[in-house]
Amino acid sequence: MKITLNDEPFEFPEPITVEALLNLINRRQPGTALAINQTIIPHATWSQHQVQDGDDIVLFQAIAGG
Repeated sequence: MKITLNDEPFEFPEPITVEALLNLINRRQPGTALAINQTIIPHATWSQHQVQDGDDIVLFQAIAGG
């Protein structure tokens, strides 16, 4: 399975959930948000949401400010 994460290619031997992906790349900091194929994926669904072959994932840190 091939995906793009923040414009970098990644390959995985089998399907993976968003939560497992973030654990694997050590990116589970508070405030982390992500979009898959330009759609925001709610944090509450990360443990069930399967990353699909060809997905384009953008991972970012939400920040507060004014």
